[in-house]
Amino acid sequence: MTVQRVFNMKSPILKKILYRAKKVFGRDPDRFFKSVSGVIHVGANTGQEREYYRKLGLRVLWIEPIPRVFEELKLNLVEYPKQQAIQALVTDKDNETYDFHVANNNGASSSILEIKECRDIWPSIDFEGTIPLNSTTLTSLLLDQNIDISLYDCLVMDTQGTELLVLKGGESILKHFQYIKTEVANFESYTGCCRFEEIEEFMGIHGFRELHRHAFAWRCKGGAYYDVVYMRNV
Repeated sequence: MTVQRVFNMKSPILKKILYRAKKVFGRDPDRFFKSVSGVIHVGANTGQEREYYRKLGLRVLWIEPIPRVFEELKLNLVEYPKQQAIQALVTDKDNETYDFHVANNNGASSSILEIKECRDIWPSIDFEGTIPLNSTTLTSLLLDQNIDISLYDCLVMDTQGTELLVLKGGESILKHFQYIKTEVANFESYTGCCRFEEIEEFMGIHGFRELHRHAFAWRCKGGAYYDVVYMRNV
C-alpha cells in the first residue's frame, strides 16, 4: 500500500500521523493556534482535538448537530473546564428543517448533502440513517446562547461540504475572528458542496488571506481535500 493510499483513509489517527510528520519534517500547519485564545469549532464530532486545545490553554466552544454524538462529546469534555459544547446544526438559515444524513463512521462524514465523489477516496463511507434537524445561523446561535464572541478569535469548520453556508450565516461576526480554518475539497465531494475556489473568493471579499493550505487526501481521478487556514488582513 502506498503512502498516498494510507492517508486517503478517513481516519483521525492517520490524519494525526500526517500532521505529526509535518511538524517533524516541515512547518507545523497548526502553529497559528499558538497565537489565539479561543476557538469556535463547528462540526465537533466527539471532540478529537480536545487534548491538543487543552495543551495550548484554549477556550473552546464545540458545535455538533447529531444528538447521540453530542452526548458522547459532552462526556469527553467533562475533564476540560475551558471547553463547552452546544448541540446545533449551523447553516446560512434560521429555523429551516433539513434531512440530516448520519454517516457510518460514528457520524464523522455526516451532512445535509448527499455523498458524491468523496467515495472515490473513502469507498466504505455511507449513510446509515437520516434525521430531521432544524438549523440556525452562527450569528443567531451565539446570540441565543449568550456567548461572548470577543472570547473567541478563531473559527474552525468541518461540516462536510457546507462550510460556505456556515460562513454566510456568520457573515456579520467574521470580523471578530483573526483566523479561520476550514476543511474543503476542490471537487464535488458531496452533491452541491462548496469548493475551494468558492471559499477562497468569499474569504478574500471579507478581508482574509490564505495563510496555509495542507492537502490530506487525494482523489485518483483528480482533486484533493485540504485544511486551509485564513488570516484576517490587518
